[in-house]
Amino acid sequence: MSNQTNLPNRTQSADVVVIGAGPTGLFSIFECGMLKMSCHVIDALDAIGGQLSALYPEKPIYDIPGFPKVMAADLVRDLEAQAAPFEAVFHLGQQVVTLLEYDKNRWLVETTRGTRINAGAVIIAAGVGAFGPNRPPLEGIADYEGQGIGVGVHYLVKQRQDFAGKKVVIAGGGDSAVDWALSLADVAESLAIVHRRPKFRAAPGSADKLQKLADDGVIDLVVPFQLAGLEGEGDKLKAVVVADLDGNRRTLEADALLPFFGLSQNIGPIADWGLNLDHNHITVDQATMATSKPGIFAIGDIIDYPGKLKLILSGFAEAATAAHSARAHLHPGEELHFEYSTTQGVP
Repeated sequence: MSNQTNLPNRTQSADVVVIGAGPTGLFSIFECGMLKMSCHVIDALDAIGGQLSALYPEKPIYDIPGFPKVMAADLVRDLEAQAAPFEAVFHLGQQVVTLLEYDKNRWLVETTRGTRINAGAVIIAAGVGAFGPNRPPLEGIADYEGQGIGVGVHYLVKQRQDFAGKKVVIAGGGDSAVDWALSLADVAESLAIVHRRPKFRAAPGSADKLQKLADDGVIDLVVPFQLAGLEGEGDKLKAVVVADLDGNRRTLEADALLPFFGLSQNIGPIADWGLNLDHNHITVDQATMATSKPGIFAIGDIIDYPGKLKLILSGFAEAATAAHSARAHLHPGEELHFEYSTTQGVP
């Protein structure tokens, strides 16, 4: 990664500005670089990788071609290494607030920290936009947030070993809740899974594994219950109270509570850029990844088109398409002599 720059009141120049440094944004750097286009990359987070780094760096991913299993943090590391030869300039910890049409069909991009970039094309790879956890409405929950490694209330797991030897309660019924339950089952002292329904929304294979752990007595499957309260001594969490629809209550010993109720998302200033939106997603032409504005393309989870799949591997293909479309926009009428990477190589 090249040095992060922040030059207030000076306008920098790039062939392409990539908004978002998640996996699809990082792969866009490689694709643009192979087409000899320079990139500046902007992300609101202080580190690259998007949700992979911020929410589940130690979560295994199984559907990346060529990798039977890869940890999220390792995938980010490899994407960074793949993009490194093209020396993209990263502007982290800042959000794009202004996207204005500039002279000669170019775009002026400006961030919350005053970074200004004159870009020939823009690729929006903003994922779900600005995101944060959906917090359960429990009285006093804020008192137990951010207490330290492996204790209190946490909305993400950075390292599974943080919860080694801890009494852990996980709440939720989706993939995140079930996946982390499977991952933490062999490191936590005790593990209880709270869900308001007997059936989980996670992948069937994962749900079956969870049920087997419960049948074997490895974990406590607390269903159908939902969170009802927290108990502690001073500022130290000691127990999670749950209740069913009939008012029956249970108290679960807990050093840590992990509520996985999804993310609240907000596309922020993107909504003001005059792009065609449908339910907070940018509508694109699937053949080119073009938005309703010439020179602006979008990829990944932020977009929608018929048959769209919210998969990282789909985002990679979209990144390649957007890069080629951006080159055609920058060099109209110029024929591209296409070469495979095995022939072309990298710098």
